[in-house]
Amino acid sequence: MIVGKFIATAVVAYLIGAIPFALIVSRRMAGVDISKYGSGNIGGTNVLRVVGTKAGVIVMLLDISKAVVAVTLAKLIIGGDVLLVGGFPFNWQVGQVIAALMVIVGHDWSVYIRFRGGKGVAAYYGGWLAMYPGAALCGGVIILFTILATKYMSLGSMLGALGILCLFVVLAVVSEFDVVYNVYLVYGLVTAGLVIYQHRSNISRLRSGTELRLGERHEKVGS
Repeated sequence: MIVGKFIATAVVAYLIGAIPFALIVSRRMAGVDISKYGSGNIGGTNVLRVVGTKAGVIVMLLDISKAVVAVTLAKLIIGGDVLLVGGFPFNWQVGQVIAALMVIVGHDWSVYIRFRGGKGVAAYYGGWLAMYPGAALCGGVIILFTILATKYMSLGSMLGALGILCLFVVLAVVSEFDVVYNVYLVYGLVTAGLVIYQHRSNISRLRSGTELRLGERHEKVGS
């Protein structure tokens, strides 16, 4: 049943996305609950600032990887089947978009830890890396230049998501609103909004001048 494949894709992606690697890595490497240190965010940046660079990089790579795995599985699960909904074809590409979104939702509101989570940035870029590597590259370049100019990871993450959205606005127009680019455009709009929403506290700190720059650290565990 085709509908069942899409449901399975969404559920599997959510469960993969919900794996709290930040908690797992920080406990194994430092013996602490990262949600009780630093900003309390269950993500790679907080682990980097509290536990250390090595742990933070490991968490970010794992969070990117879980999105890549979920999106790849979506294509395998749906295969060549197509579900028509109001004349719109739901194929494996739409399935990948659903998977990428559900990974972020799982990361942000994990069923394993009472629906707490992180901000989903690494998972967001991991999804693009699997679906459309050029978009991940575009966002990555924006993050890099933003960090070099301001040293604000949060600002880079938000600008990167907005940059990817702008990319797909252009691609949709140039392709005369090809179905695939329309799907990516809608996904880009939804996820850019989600990334910005999850950074609302960072936005407040950026406005007040209290946001930590990359390289500034919370009190390190054990110090």
